[in-house]
Amino acid sequence: MRWPASLPESPVPVKAETLSLKEITITAEQAGRRLDQALAEAMPGRTRAQIQQWIGDGHVRIGGREVRKSQRVAGGERVEISIPPPRELEDRPQPIPLEVVHEDETILVINKPPGLVVHPGAGNRQGTLLNALLHHAPVLAQLPRAGIVHRLDKNTSGLLVIAKTEAARQHLIAQLKERSMWREYVTIARGELITGRTIDAAIGRHAHDRKRMAVTERGRPAISHVRVLKKYRGFTLLQVRLETGRTHQIRVHLAHVRHPVLGDPVYGGPLRFPVGASATLRTLMQDFRRQALHAVKLGLVHPATGVAMQWTASVPKDMHELMEALAGEK
Repeated sequence: MRWPASLPESPVPVKAETLSLKEITITAEQAGRRLDQALAEAMPGRTRAQIQQWIGDGHVRIGGREVRKSQRVAGGERVEISIPPPRELEDRPQPIPLEVVHEDETILVINKPPGLVVHPGAGNRQGTLLNALLHHAPVLAQLPRAGIVHRLDKNTSGLLVIAKTEAARQHLIAQLKERSMWREYVTIARGELITGRTIDAAIGRHAHDRKRMAVTERGRPAISHVRVLKKYRGFTLLQVRLETGRTHQIRVHLAHVRHPVLGDPVYGGPLRFPVGASATLRTLMQDFRRQALHAVKLGLVHPATGVAMQWTASVPKDMHELMEALAGEK
């Protein structure tokens, strides 16, 4: 069927027909926060920028009145959101290789290499994981964020799950919120830790540098369970299991307890070699220009079958070589 070059204007407001209504009650714990921030917390599958757009377009109301994104909430407000249908992705598919660990009709699990950006953004409109996913599975163009429900930093490697249906996306988002999806990382931290620990410290935007995160009383709850795997001279190989999933959580938490991730360009401070480090180790550490952090395990309940599943991904070559060199120091 061929559509005409132009269509007459419809007397029916199409926009109103395609909106879906959602009601959210602001909690007492959110009192004093910006409305857009409170809604972003209540809707983990939506970005704050997306919510700000809805507010600006008049899709968000309290008591029947339009609101401002910067207004503060008192707690207890009932917010009505008329959610417009997802816009067609502007991002283009690109034939970028993916290491697929698992795939079925509902979910896709990949092992992301270091250096691959997850979402397109300023300066990274192409060559991202999202572009690769659109090429690998064109059906993902129908989903917000191409089905991506959680992320890894550009220079963090490891396991990510992607939803292939809207039902699966909502199911995975709920698992993240309820903490039934679990993620385990390995990392090399500066300093010699004696025992593991649980780091329970809220994380939010840095007070002066909005590109950084920091431990702050006004932040969102963040819990990381740390276990010592191996001790090196001047460094420690750690296993970190996340109970929550805040931006830069492991990097911020370990820096907060004065054991930053080796190679971290934001929170790691200046490069420090172990006392008596060999020339080989010095060279490897100087050439390792990213945080030594890898998402090694991922566990979740399959959205379609209800079966608990988990996957493991070995650390990439650059991090493995660094671990071997640290272990070989006498």
